[in-house]
Amino acid sequence: MVAPAIKTELVDVTADFNADCRFLFKLEHQQPSGSFKLRGMSRLIEKSIADANATGKQNLHVFTSSGGNAGIAAAYASKFYGVPCTVVLPQTVKQTTLDQLSDLGASIMIFGEHWGAADEHLRNVVMPKTAKDEAQLYCHPFDNEILWEGHGDIVDEMVYQLKDLNVDPVHVKGIVCSCGGGGLYNGLVAGCHRNPSLKDVPMLVLETFQTASFDAAIKANEIVALPKIETLVTTLGSPYVATQTLANYKSHKTSVRLMDDLEAVEGTIEYFDKYGVLVEPSCGATVATATRKKDFLQVFGSLGAEDVIIFIICGGSATSAETLENYRNLLI
Repeated sequence: MVAPAIKTELVDVTADFNADCRFLFKLEHQQPSGSFKLRGMSRLIEKSIADANATGKQNLHVFTSSGGNAGIAAAYASKFYGVPCTVVLPQTVKQTTLDQLSDLGASIMIFGEHWGAADEHLRNVVMPKTAKDEAQLYCHPFDNEILWEGHGDIVDEMVYQLKDLNVDPVHVKGIVCSCGGGGLYNGLVAGCHRNPSLKDVPMLVLETFQTASFDAAIKANEIVALPKIETLVTTLGSPYVATQTLANYKSHKTSVRLMDDLEAVEGTIEYFDKYGVLVEPSCGATVATATRKKDFLQVFGSLGAEDVIIFIICGGSATSAETLENYRNLLI
């Protein structure tokens, strides 16, 4: 079956950032849904359709909760495969996201102050009230092994793209990504583990102080739920990370660093000013690590001209021209 997710570019941006080593950007904003989320979500929906067909089930209906991007990915994949999709989102959702979901034909509900509340409402209220003749598919936005397998395709692609850029994998000293619930990070770890040439590449994972659920889990040595989330970086606003995220932290060389919401916002502005592409602050956190937060890269040790750091530019669809202008005004 044809999949909706596409191969994205891996580009050398070293000259753009006056870097002491090679900086490569993996451009996940090129996905048709606007973010990496389409990789795992389309894999999950495709497999579920195949499983339903194999057991004679009819009327598959996709349900997901989301801060935005997982919902758009689910709606895009559902439309691609011809199945209905319902998305429950928190009150912090941007109008840009709602417009995209509507254009994709999704049924939309808004509930709660953050993603966790929206997810509980979906599972406990919305899904039990749906038609009994439907085969329900609940798509968690980040905590599902099939999602991680799909996100791991990022690494599969990079293995071949590094050859095209004349990069020996031995020179790849680190991969940088942001973290909400840990889906992207888990996928990257899974992808590295199935590609021997990148199996042991260290990870640098970014959160903001306002969304630090991974950092909280590390400090507690167990998954904990943040009691309240007030953030500009709404798509990192998960109150907890997946259990596998903490397990991966313990088994794969990983560092976690925090920045302020406003620094992630600055990264969003910087990316637009350099490349004319709108991304969300969740992605801006990664961009900021290539600019004003380069000191974070010290976790990878001393870096020379041949060494390579790969930044996962995860994308995000909720930033509009108006939102970007509002971000600029915040920094005045």
